[in-house]
Amino acid sequence: MWHFVSPNIVFGEGALEALDELPRRGSTRHRALIVTDPTIVQLGLMDRVAAHLRKAGIDVHSFDEVEPEPSLDTVRRGAEVAQEVAPDWIVGLGGGSPMDAAKAVWVLYERPDLEPADINPFIDLGLRQKARLVTIPTTSGTGAEVTWGIVLTDAAEKRKMGLGNRENVADLAIVDPEMAAGMPPRLTANTGLDALTHAVEGYVCTWHTDLTDGLCLQAARDIFRYLPRAVEDGRDMEARTAMHHAATSAGLGFGNAMASLAHAMGHTLGASFHVPHGCAVGLCLPYTLEFAARETPERCAQLAQRLGLSSADGDPAARALADGIRRLMEEIDNPLSLAELGVERQRYEAELERLIDDAFSDTQVITAPRPPSYDHLRQLFLHIYSGDPVDF
Repeated sequence: MWHFVSPNIVFGEGALEALDELPRRGSTRHRALIVTDPTIVQLGLMDRVAAHLRKAGIDVHSFDEVEPEPSLDTVRRGAEVAQEVAPDWIVGLGGGSPMDAAKAVWVLYERPDLEPADINPFIDLGLRQKARLVTIPTTSGTGAEVTWGIVLTDAAEKRKMGLGNRENVADLAIVDPEMAAGMPPRLTANTGLDALTHAVEGYVCTWHTDLTDGLCLQAARDIFRYLPRAVEDGRDMEARTAMHHAATSAGLGFGNAMASLAHAMGHTLGASFHVPHGCAVGLCLPYTLEFAARETPERCAQLAQRLGLSSADGDPAARALADGIRRLMEEIDNPLSLAELGVERQRYEAELERLIDDAFSDTQVITAPRPPSYDHLRQLFLHIYSGDPVDF
């Protein structure tokens, strides 16, 4: 038995116009709270969204304090703003950080009795009594517009927390590639690698299904084809549209299957060394695939074959998948090791035990095709630092 959860999705150039007819609920005065970050405001993207909401007869308020890797304190402040504004729509606008923050703000607004850490899949949240959620991605990577997962950072403990509940999936996801057209090359590369990692891990993880397989496979194909073009020319709208579609498809795929070991390890690197999420998980991906290939190569090999990266079977094909990802990373000028990224070795080794502990307790370890031991994780972290292929 498995579940498949998805919001209503409006996709394509001009999709933002769907806000013009956003349904209004029972009260005579209608309010929306846009949860976003300062960069989105500076780029004028919040004003574009606000104009459409006002056209629908909705008063617009904003909380624009979301930082990269949003903290527990940030979403608590956002929930306080929501209590003051009393919106009937909450709009998550931006990359994964604002959209995840919007989900958490929404839950805490509806359930002020909860702490962020209480948001989990095993409780009844009883949402949609006060508001509904709209997600609008401005990057092509996280898939947060269509997933129910929420990743927040405990700044005090320097760790990321995987939270969420199927109830907190958005009601409406507006996926308009025009909103991503201004992404600079480095952000395009990082978010594209995030989407690729979602697609690959959603395909190879142990909770995959026939339905998620198709979404992940198509997303991976499009990313291999179009990510270099999107990095090279941000105004190549064919590439932008394909990447925006791939990110959402991968989000639906891994969001209903799970990610895997590259996410568990990437989460810890991001929290400890402030490596951008997409760069961190993408950096980990080839190594974790090589680790899986030693004992459970079947799914990796199948994906390599379907992507045209290998005609072999078993371990050689699985390693061809890892090598293909490395070639793509080189093409978009992404580092292939933490040493190349500039992480200082002494500091890294000082943090190593905590990195291993946090990765071992991350929820994404559960679906790894080859479950790691504590010592496996130690070796993987060391190989990811040095750039040496995994041979254990």
